[in-house]
Amino acid sequence: MSTEKILKAGKIASQVKIYARTIVKKGIPLLEIAEKIEAKIFELGGKPAFPVNLSINEVAAHYTPGHDDKTAANGLLKVDFGINVDGWVADNAFSVDLDENEENKKLVKASENALSEAVEFIKSKTADYRIKRTGISITTNKIGSIISKTIEASGFSPIINLSGHSMEQYSLHAGITIPNIDDGKTIKLEEGLYAIEPFATPGSGKVRDGKPSGIYELTSEKSPRSSLAREILEFIKKEYNTLPFCSRWIFKKFEARGLFALKELEANGNLHHFSQLVEVSDSKVSQAEQTIFIDKEGIVIVTTE
Repeated sequence: MSTEKILKAGKIASQVKIYARTIVKKGIPLLEIAEKIEAKIFELGGKPAFPVNLSINEVAAHYTPGHDDKTAANGLLKVDFGINVDGWVADNAFSVDLDENEENKKLVKASENALSEAVEFIKSKTADYRIKRTGISITTNKIGSIISKTIEASGFSPIINLSGHSMEQYSLHAGITIPNIDDGKTIKLEEGLYAIEPFATPGSGKVRDGKPSGIYELTSEKSPRSSLAREILEFIKKEYNTLPFCSRWIFKKFEARGLFALKELEANGNLHHFSQLVEVSDSKVSQAEQTIFIDKEGIVIVTTE
């Protein structure tokens, strides 16, 4: 792993998070917010690791505005973005109450507290590892237990089928799941890059697939039939590799013909099209997220306020 590039991505993410908090206001078009955040990422020397997600209320994740989206920021808004430096990613998120709603504020605090408690636990265990050199004694289910207990202590439920995840170069979800509950799986964290990602809700605590999100991921390089689709496929491979991208970005580069090509590539099996993720009882959801990096020296909080 490239520690230098991971830390650079984290530094950019922290700066962008400060900037994002200044522009997220009720009534501002989501499209404007997304494009300003993505522009700031480029300005600071990174690339978006995935399209900025701006999910409102019961939509827990995977909402990014389309090129002609008119939706305005409102309610309980999750702002989820990542920084890509040569494929090494810093992933982070925060939630904002735009309605001056007490339950919203409590939900935001619940996910933030759960994240803080989980990170503090990991820090304490990696400190033991650094001192004793006896191996990292952190299991994923223990992290999940801390997250769920913290959220439940606030009177809410964790989202049990959303989770944190390990990350590798050009891979956002690299195989290890960091659950938001004690799922009984005693998988030990190794040295590596991880996103810790609690979600809290007053609802049922699960998400379902909703509408198509306009967010895609390259899954196959097999040749499509049309020359246009082949052109777009080559652009996707070069520009995004296997990291997620969105129809809005393709439209910006290729206009409407790019959207036709995306449909062909999806039908040809080249792309996975993500669904929006919606809380099953249509209850509001809050999210908090940080990226951590564990190496032989201990833990580094890659993304900070």
